[in-house]
Amino acid sequence: MIRFAGRRLLQAAVVLLVLAAVLYATFYLAPGNAAQLACGPRCSVAQVHQIRVQMRLDDPVYAQFWHFVQGIFTGHDYSTGTGTLHCPAPCLGQSYRTGDLVTHIIAEKLPATASLALGAMVLWLVLGIGTGLLSALRRGSIVERLLTGFTLIGIATPVFITGILLLLVFCAWLRWLPYPTYVPLTSDPQQWAWNLLLPWVALALVEAAKYARLTRSSMLETLAEDHIRTFRAYGVGEGALVRRHALRGALSPVIALSALDLGTMFGGALLTETLFGVPGLGQQLVQSVQLKDLPVVVGIVLVMGLAVVVANAVADVLYALADRRVVLR
Repeated sequence: MIRFAGRRLLQAAVVLLVLAAVLYATFYLAPGNAAQLACGPRCSVAQVHQIRVQMRLDDPVYAQFWHFVQGIFTGHDYSTGTGTLHCPAPCLGQSYRTGDLVTHIIAEKLPATASLALGAMVLWLVLGIGTGLLSALRRGSIVERLLTGFTLIGIATPVFITGILLLLVFCAWLRWLPYPTYVPLTSDPQQWAWNLLLPWVALALVEAAKYARLTRSSMLETLAEDHIRTFRAYGVGEGALVRRHALRGALSPVIALSALDLGTMFGGALLTETLFGVPGLGQQLVQSVQLKDLPVVVGIVLVMGLAVVVANAVADVLYALADRRVVLR
């Protein structure tokens, strides 16, 4: 198992290096003038040239990429005109528009996104797996038909429709909840959870429908395998059969999908963040794209890629724990 986990971590490191190269080539080596974007449309030719020198855009391509990667691991120094600004590792650059370090911008927005993604994931796994198991174990009953109908409605309903309905019902009509306003966890844990409840539910209802369908189909497939029929023939009870044998195999694809969804939530939950006023990475990414603030865009996309890669590496290890045959491949 340790060797398996080591291989997955090494693969994750290689993927991140390739991702960094692709991002650098896409945003910095593509046709266009990065120095003009950094300086602004009203800059003179001399000012643009000074920016090119500060950003080392006149260096060879391999040297530019090396400085980019080196800054991530060892930090970087930026000239401010009157002095030097040190960007400690991991350094992802300096914003063109505000002059702030990209790592500071991401560190400010990341807790809100992480709070939204992790809380919603807990809810959608509980709802999705529970609903899927109940549908599989009650196959052919009225309960299974009702749950299947609800999951189809959930899959077909966009998250912003679900979010608007939740706001109208619980905030405007029943007035059980205040309109959400993000409160940091460190400031007030109770208000943090209270104000994120509706965003969590909005995301979880949409995602849980997908997980319910996946869990149901995976559970039915597992229950039809030969070893399950053998256990039944030996007189193993249905409850023990499901808990000890069928559930472990059925949850393997759920683990893999949950890791991918969690990674994409870092920067991908833009509609939910906008609707409920969550100041996360998604909103920051859109603002940076509109302002053509390349360092911030690259930094956020790199963090999103890191989240996906790390989540998938962890999912591979959990997948192997659930199904030992994976380690032997």
